[in-house]
Amino acid sequence: MTYKKASVLLIYTGGTIGMKEDPADQTLKPFDFGSLMEEVPELRKFALKIDSFTFDPLIDSSDIEPTMWEKLALLIQDNYSRYDGFVVLHGTDTMAYSASALSFMLDNLDKPVIFTGSQLPIGRPRTDGKENLISSVEIAGALESDGRATVPEVCIFFNDLLLRGNRCTKVDAEGFEAFRSPNYPPLAEAGIDIRYNRDVIQEASRGVFGISTRLDTAVSILKVHPGITERVVEDILLGDGTRAVILETFGCGNAPSRDWFLDIVRESASRGKILFNVTQCPRGRVNMDLYATGRALKNAGVLSGGDITTESALGKLFFLMGKSNDNEYVKAYLEKDLRGEISK
Repeated sequence: MTYKKASVLLIYTGGTIGMKEDPADQTLKPFDFGSLMEEVPELRKFALKIDSFTFDPLIDSSDIEPTMWEKLALLIQDNYSRYDGFVVLHGTDTMAYSASALSFMLDNLDKPVIFTGSQLPIGRPRTDGKENLISSVEIAGALESDGRATVPEVCIFFNDLLLRGNRCTKVDAEGFEAFRSPNYPPLAEAGIDIRYNRDVIQEASRGVFGISTRLDTAVSILKVHPGITERVVEDILLGDGTRAVILETFGCGNAPSRDWFLDIVRESASRGKILFNVTQCPRGRVNMDLYATGRALKNAGVLSGGDITTESALGKLFFLMGKSNDNEYVKAYLEKDLRGEISK
């Protein structure tokens, strides 16, 4: 029996991982991914066909916009039938936002889309980029005995851990353990071998793959804090340009119980705005039935985000709001688990 050689498309959007020091002026410049095998010769040891695509112009992580997510989704769609998996090289600052957004934009996904990057450029002697890239490529090309993808999800691989993309947040600006998934276990761990935790990996969709690129970004984030003023809350919750507000609350979903605060929340909800409660705590979940302050928000019309991350909440709102101008439609799906982003 002849087995098909698995194929992986490497997509470089920008970021530290693709930089190399120019010997002439010692500045960091993007290297040519056409010569990837020379930079990372270890990739030759895989029985994989590896192609690359480089965004032009490259995009700094801090400049990522939803238009880039659309381009990325279209690129994956155009190449979906040609490759068994995709590796997206991306700057770390907004990687969790991009991975979360793509998890919603890629419908009926049955192939891996692995985001990775590095804290040090791939040309540096102590770079973490090579290990992140090599393991990501191996996972993207991993197939089961029946030819199905081992990890048919949008993920982030960083520092030996494969994490669900819409469960991640960046936790370290300097260390190699840049990402964590506080409320969901790793999908795989890379040691001597890559150990897949198959019990927590989503099953591949049996539907027809497609993309949703219409996004509505009329979302604001209100981080509740001691001393927050009435004017600030009014500007964000009652602003004309906002359809939805993510309320980053204390603990298990609590916020100030002062009358003026709750009056503004009620006014915002009465105008039909979408109010989504996400805890500021990295680990744990919103439970608005536990304390009186949480119940007051729930009674005012605020929806629970459970244990969703802010990054995932933003991508989910963009996605759902892009599907319909009816806020009641969005509210009907917001608390439901669509892509493994919320624990049931």
